Amino acid sequence: MDNFDLGILAALEADGRQPFSAIAEQVSLSKTPCWARVQMLERSGAITGYRAVIDPSALGLKLTAFVEVQVEFGRHGDFEHAVNAHPAVVECYTTAGQADYLLLVMTSDVERLDSLLRDELCHLPGVRRFSTTVCLKRIKHDGALTRAASLITAPSPTKPTDAKKEPRHADH
Repeated sequence: MDNFDLGILAALEADGRQPFSAIAEQVSLSKTPCWARVQMLERSGAITGYRAVIDPSALGLKLTAFVEVQVEFGRHGDFEHAVNAHPAVVECYTTAGQADYLLLVMTSDVERLDSLLRDELCHLPGVRRFSTTVCLKRIKHDGALTRAASLITAPSPTKPTDAKKEPRHADH
């Protein structure tokens, strides 16, 4: 992936609905090569899709919670299958540490979260224990992946080396 591809990805990440001509202008390519690169990025899997970004509160999803889950050994596949099918679980990650999984759950309010935890999530296959953290305020939610990637693709700062010191000569 070269700088043109990274620029195209950054432009699409900022606004996936902009025309190829605008993207091409931003990355200093003509429209046809830009379009060909987007198609290549789609085929390679770097671009996985296009969608609208929706405000959760517009759908009544006013409460966000993170649920750390410990699962019985040998039940991870069953648990993952059930989590993928559960609509309130927006995201699920495997983790290293006290919990096996971290779930991002969105719902309407504390009462619905309580019901979700007590009546649904605790009954998912293999769940031994879980711990929930309720989010009070979302601070950052649309961080750009291309900006994060720039930290690993940029040259790392080098530590200044001590130049070989020449001996000082005394003036006589």
